[in-house]
Amino acid sequence: MMDLKKIISRRRANASSLLGLALDGSRLDGVWLKRVNGALQVQASFSVALALDPLTAAPELVGREIRNHLDAAEIRERRCVVAVPLRWVMAAHTALPQLPEADVATFLQIEAERSFPCDLATLVTATSFCQAPSGQRHAAVLGVPRNQVATLEAVLRAAKLQPESFSPGITALQPAERDGALALTIGESHVGLQVTCGGGVVALRALEGAMEREGGRQLLRGDLVAREARITLGQLPEELRAAVRQVRVFGPPELAQQLMAEVQSRLAVMNLKMTAVSAYDPKEFGVSLPPHTPVSAAFSLAAAQLVGRRSPVNFLPPKVSPWQLLAARYATGKLRQVGAVAGIGLLLLLGVFGFQQLQLWRLRTRWAGMQVQVGELESIQQKIRQYRPWFDESLRSLSILRQLTTSFPEDGVVTAKTVEIRDTNLVTCTGTARDNASLLRTLGKLRDAGNVSDLKVDRIQGKTPIQFTFDFRWVEGGNHAN
Repeated sequence: MMDLKKIISRRRANASSLLGLALDGSRLDGVWLKRVNGALQVQASFSVALALDPLTAAPELVGREIRNHLDAAEIRERRCVVAVPLRWVMAAHTALPQLPEADVATFLQIEAERSFPCDLATLVTATSFCQAPSGQRHAAVLGVPRNQVATLEAVLRAAKLQPESFSPGITALQPAERDGALALTIGESHVGLQVTCGGGVVALRALEGAMEREGGRQLLRGDLVAREARITLGQLPEELRAAVRQVRVFGPPELAQQLMAEVQSRLAVMNLKMTAVSAYDPKEFGVSLPPHTPVSAAFSLAAAQLVGRRSPVNFLPPKVSPWQLLAARYATGKLRQVGAVAGIGLLLLLGVFGFQQLQLWRLRTRWAGMQVQVGELESIQQKIRQYRPWFDESLRSLSILRQLTTSFPEDGVVTAKTVEIRDTNLVTCTGTARDNASLLRTLGKLRDAGNVSDLKVDRIQGKTPIQFTFDFRWVEGGNHAN
């Protein structure tokens, strides 16, 4: 069976422009980067709190909200890389026994089924390998619920974006190439923890309850973070735990300094070097960076992609075209079966076209038999339309005048000066009335008429007599039409 990953066309290794997005709870951060002459330039950036939950609200509505934020920031880039919330990610670590390379995937699948609390088919998985100083290989299997990935894809499509990768933001902030490091990221409602060693990820967790909100302020529980960090390191094999030499803290400067101080006091026995990362190393990505660039998952993801350093953890399912699926399905060397399937498909296609041509021939034959009669009927209809009486047999103008006459009082207290009929049904009447009560009675009789609609008084002037103008629309077929 063919490996579909090998037949998927690769995107350009060196893109010139890319949008980095980081989703953390309701917070969405974005950075639009462009690579120009060996340097990265920030074209635009934004940080907003989404009003709609991307997982529960309609994808079209969430996509429209994100598109509005992008338009407000004047971001026109469609291609994007996305940092998914760390709380979506499940991780399972295992040591690899001596196995043939072809059996490693099956072994990891069995281990993941034993470790994850759900069916493996409901997850999109990625694997990070590392090698301990002794040469022992280890692997971390990471999984994200497939339905959440599909929902996020639908949201981004609704926002007119083209995602190229879904990765945990912490893996971009702390690349696996930096061996022996424990990374802590301060998020909106949790603290992320990652341990890298031997060129891969060996532990990945979201520490729930580490961030609390009180009175509109974020409160950091450093004791919980330190305890969970000790537990995570204690669960690793001894040779991996001994290789961890430093702790790097990412987040707002004030909270990062607080977390570093509290963790350092509780992990002092491990002799770990503590660092609060507030700026990028000038050699971080091998290109020039804008000065004073804030450290963020969105920037790190986009910058790494632009310099050709793709994330080893990607939860975005590969897009496979129908031709690639067909090739993968039938590329087994059984050319006879492939030929039979192709022959059957060709016969079906020819049969469909043959049936269509037969139907067309029958319809053409029927048309040829009636074409003369149809032409004669069309000629008669044209003569009928040409010589049809031009006048209106309903005597509409006389009917309108009759209605006005019967509505005005016979004693002359209300009289009409002019009556104008436009478009055969729009009537405007001007006149005089002795008093307002007489005019109102006249208008009331008109409103009660079945053919009168939209009666409006446009002008009333004077006291005795009163000069007035009103108009109405005449409707044929009313209750009292004449």
